[in-house]
Amino acid sequence: MNAVRRKKLTWVMFTLAGAAVAVMLVIYAIGQQTDYYFDATAIAQGEAPQDKRIRAGGMVVAGSVQRAADNPLNVEFAITDFQSTVPVTYQGILPDLFAENSGVVATGKMQGETFVAGEVLAKHDENYMPPEVAKSMKENNRSGAVPPSEQYNPAVKIHETDTLQQ
Repeated sequence: MNAVRRKKLTWVMFTLAGAAVAVMLVIYAIGQQTDYYFDATAIAQGEAPQDKRIRAGGMVVAGSVQRAADNPLNVEFAITDFQSTVPVTYQGILPDLFAENSGVVATGKMQGETFVAGEVLAKHDENYMPPEVAKSMKENNRSGAVPPSEQYNPAVKIHETDTLQQ
């Protein structure tokens, strides 16, 4: 093999090695940013890792929200999936949609039996459906079901008035 081919082969090998290292670093970084989701039952059964960032979700237990007397930003509450309950501590401003009996997803770490949240996200009502989607589902009867409550029904004109048509 002559010197020119050897030099080209060396550059190709270094380029491939560099690309392989870059791909491995990207895969490692993505793995470090992944937050696994655990519900209250999985956390109560000890399936959630200790001192590793995870996401925990559930409904806020009614009557469980307590603020510290000396610092109102320190909040303790409990989340449940209606099978198990997990205590949560959080320091910060809670979102506007945070309320008892509403859904939350918190990011944080398990410390013993308590979930220490660094971020709390309040979920919208999972029963909400935009009127257009509800109307479309009713008309097309998609998924074989009609929405079960009046909440899903779009507004219907009851009567016409002649007061504005003079």
